[in-house]
Amino acid sequence: MKAGYFSPLPPARTGVADYAASLLAELRLHGTVEIAPDRCDMALYHIGNNPLHADIYRRAVSRPGVVLLHDAALNHFHLGQFNEAQYVDEFVYNYGEWNRELGRRLWRERAGSASDERYFRYAMLRRIAESARAVVVHNPAAAAIVRDHAPKARILEIAHLYAPPLLPDEPSVLRYRHSLGIHPGMFLFGVFGYLRESKRVVSVLEAFRALRRTVPHAGLLLAGDFVSTDLERAIAPALREPGVYRLPHLKESEFWLAARATDACVNLRYPAAGESSGIAVRLMGLGKPVLMTEGPETVRIPEDACLRIPHGAGERDALWHYMVLLTSVADVAGEIGRRAADHIATHHRVDRIGKQFWDVLCECSLQQVA
Repeated sequence: MKAGYFSPLPPARTGVADYAASLLAELRLHGTVEIAPDRCDMALYHIGNNPLHADIYRRAVSRPGVVLLHDAALNHFHLGQFNEAQYVDEFVYNYGEWNRELGRRLWRERAGSASDERYFRYAMLRRIAESARAVVVHNPAAAAIVRDHAPKARILEIAHLYAPPLLPDEPSVLRYRHSLGIHPGMFLFGVFGYLRESKRVVSVLEAFRALRRTVPHAGLLLAGDFVSTDLERAIAPALREPGVYRLPHLKESEFWLAARATDACVNLRYPAAGESSGIAVRLMGLGKPVLMTEGPETVRIPEDACLRIPHGAGERDALWHYMVLLTSVADVAGEIGRRAADHIATHHRVDRIGKQFWDVLCECSLQQVA
């Protein structure tokens, strides 16, 4: 069988590209995989909210194959691809003629879509899910969203992969921390990836400010580009406070240095888009405790292998509470990190995930011929 592979790939500055490169290398151990061929026996389409997926989305609809949904909410993707009439028609296709006025309202109010829960609730998945031979998701939340939009779709849950490179050694990590001005005794929290409203950056900074009043040896690293200039301007003063360290988007090699240099990762997502965080998987794989938003997206992770933060009014206080716990009680961070690494090693290994994807592609190819 010849598989077709359709995805952004490095050097594209997106987590999907890094994921896709790792999965591609693993799939090629099982058979022939070509990048974006004109013809193939079965195609694997990586679909996400980034505009880089526009041509891939259109091909996936017109020439169905296996779809891997990195984001189970594509409303923001459609906002970027369509004019008003096209967006409203697509909204009606998903939710019926009686919701046409709601579609118009969402188009008019799209300036606030980054943090408005409605744009996540109305995921607009019907067209891609109904056309696919199979839809692969990473968690039960995404599966439920797809099922709501396309009850007859074949939905498969495959865990997010973990494929670590050759990791930097401890002296390199210590030198890296020193280069950033982080002393050896500082407990460093890290926030990685594109910085947007849904990553709860404001809550993280508020909780960290409260933490520093009693734990002055704590630090916070924010590494990534801001998606919203409004958010960047709003929090600019907080980024200059003591203990806060700022880095732009990191190349892959520097990401692993920074990840190893942190003691814990804060990876909140609300509103959520049914996504499973590659950053969370990577940091857990390294044995770091990860503070993550509680919800169906993270239900597969054992309770003792992460720290769950409720969204809503209690978010900031819960985040502060767990930050205090990690920085004040000996061995808590290490024990949670060890359990996290064990979970990732058992369920997220790239060889296991690659075999599952290859089996799906082969099965769909045989069904197509039959």
